[in-house]
Amino acid sequence: MTTDRYPKLRSKTLSDGVRIVGVAKGAGMIEPNMATMLGYIMTDATIEKSALQTMLTEACNRSFNSISVDGDESTSDTVVAIASNLKPLSSEDELKNALFEICEGLSADLVRNGEGTGHVIRVKISNFPGSEYDARRMGRHLVNSPLVKCAISGNDPNTGRIAGAIGSFMGKFFPNESVEEMTLTLGGRIIFNNGQFVLEGDAVEKELSAHMADAQLGEHDDFPRHQKFVEIGVDFGGSGSHVTVLGSDLTKEYVEVNADYRS
Repeated sequence: MTTDRYPKLRSKTLSDGVRIVGVAKGAGMIEPNMATMLGYIMTDATIEKSALQTMLTEACNRSFNSISVDGDESTSDTVVAIASNLKPLSSEDELKNALFEICEGLSADLVRNGEGTGHVIRVKISNFPGSEYDARRMGRHLVNSPLVKCAISGNDPNTGRIAGAIGSFMGKFFPNESVEEMTLTLGGRIIFNNGQFVLEGDAVEKELSAHMADAQLGEHDDFPRHQKFVEIGVDFGGSGSHVTVLGSDLTKEYVEVNADYRS
């Protein structure tokens, strides 16, 4: 499995007995467009190819296309869904929801198993003043910021780095959109609101740092000890697109793996 530390497998049984199983591989060079990852999803449901393809496209957009480990890409990218048509399907909606659950679970596993990953970052973006595609771009811009990654790796609640990454994206790509109503949260606590930081002293900083430490993983773990996230919320107010993007921190282990790696 090259640099994968453990296998990634998700499965679900529908109410009518139909099964869906997914497996995935990938740990580094993970970024949508062409990421170094392989995903295979299999079901015994009876379903038209076109219907399954439509479901898979939507599932990938909200899962595999909403993650990043290091922002790098390669030409080895595949997600395949296969149906054997051995069992009658009672509800396409139930299968669709199960497919979403499988893909979202596997995509989170890819990030959690990222090369040297010490924290998984979950960014929930609400009311973004643009398309879901651009909202995902902004989320990936945030989780790919080296300064944000390093701060989270050190359990440092550096709120300025989070706001700065968002501001640089909006300034470059949406300069005419207002961020006056934007609210930022870290670990569920408001850290930016009404155009200014919400600074509440050492006690709150320790609370935010503890939130990060609670989500920390071992860089050398053979299997993840939990499935927690460093939670970041970005709400632009008003109305707009809603997406969730996952990313990882930047650790010494990541540098060591890629400094020594030969393909």
